[in-house]
Amino acid sequence: MDVASDTRVPGGDQGKVAVKIQRITITPIAFRDPPLLNAAGIHEPYALRSIIEIETDNGHVGLGETYGDAPVLTLLENARPLLIGMDPFDTNGLRERVASVVRQGVRGERVEYELAPGTDPRKDAEKLYSAFEVPFLDLQARHLGIPLVELLGGAVRQEVQYSAYLFFKYAQHIDAPYAPDSWGETLNAEQLVAQARFMIDTYGFGSIKLKAGVLEPAEEVKCLKAIKRAFPDKPLRIDPNGNWSLPTAIAMGRDLAGDLEYYEDPTPTLEGMAQLHRATGMPLATNMVVTDLRQFRENVRLNGAQIILSDHHYWGGLRDTQLLARMCETFDIGLSMHSNSHLGISLMAMTHLAASVPRLSYACDTHYPWQEADEEVVRGGKIEIRNGAVAITKAPGLGLEIDQDQLAKLHEQYLRCGLRTRNDAVQMRKYRPDWRGKAPRF
Repeated sequence: MDVASDTRVPGGDQGKVAVKIQRITITPIAFRDPPLLNAAGIHEPYALRSIIEIETDNGHVGLGETYGDAPVLTLLENARPLLIGMDPFDTNGLRERVASVVRQGVRGERVEYELAPGTDPRKDAEKLYSAFEVPFLDLQARHLGIPLVELLGGAVRQEVQYSAYLFFKYAQHIDAPYAPDSWGETLNAEQLVAQARFMIDTYGFGSIKLKAGVLEPAEEVKCLKAIKRAFPDKPLRIDPNGNWSLPTAIAMGRDLAGDLEYYEDPTPTLEGMAQLHRATGMPLATNMVVTDLRQFRENVRLNGAQIILSDHHYWGGLRDTQLLARMCETFDIGLSMHSNSHLGISLMAMTHLAASVPRLSYACDTHYPWQEADEEVVRGGKIEIRNGAVAITKAPGLGLEIDQDQLAKLHEQYLRCGLRTRNDAVQMRKYRPDWRGKAPRF
């Protein structure tokens, strides 16, 4: 490519080479998900995602990854024809087209999974815009021959730290759709320490998070204290996903005083978080009660959460999350990243974003170690996590290419598995028919 002739000149057409989107492929996939326990129930046997490939008339392909439940797929498909012929640099135009699709709505049943803001239909515009913004930005960076992070203002760090993400879990799914995973059962402190040791030995994580809200709160505190004894130098977090009442959260917080880096979403409301902070003085983090700028403003008033766990998939994309980061700087609020079950495209989008944000107060969450090595869709297999970190590269865009054979395999698995919307409570009722998943339960 002749870079000089390909330069885009802001404010005019001189020197501008027209680039047009000519093909958009949206592929729903399913990959094996372990029987991980959480406040809403248990992960279903397969996680659903959508892989987006956008090709321009100059042969570049931009990549995206987002939610794979049926309502999101409908929105993606409704938007797809409106984007053909667009310039991938026209993100304002993308936002307008997305808004028109969301205004039309989605027919049919929607299952709202309360612990995941990404399933909230009120987030449809942000989800849909983010789903396409990432491949648009990937295309822009590939067109210019630069890493995506440079479009976001440049890298303030060359690698991004992630945290070990521990779960209580069963040995295998009740209906045994495939062979048990190599992690085994984790239902007590000894097993949890072993899980943490394996994850740290394998990936080198420097901090540890426990997904809680599953066992009796005192038992979970006991487990976390066992982790503290085993890894005294590793910062710890616990996330009950709003499944503890305010009195329980206060009592457990006092038991954990001095043990935690931060206390994540122990109780389900912003007002409750504010009361908890006043009662304990502990730093509180959230990805549940501050998920948009309206809630951000209310949080500033109440001082409920001192740390926001962002997620570009439902915060409106990479640049909107950068806006959130600037807001956090303005109000002296900590920032890190939330995670859900995902593959490498999402991981690298998170990494380029986090590499561009001066205010990144804590290691980010990621489910990535829980995903099986033979179920990655990017060429070359799973992205390396070394010394707890993922590095950005000098390759253009996200630096990734699709392995089409792998993509086809996971799409076929999607067609076979029968799941179309995640519902952890339905899955849990296979184990406990009386399960209702009401929160807070403790």
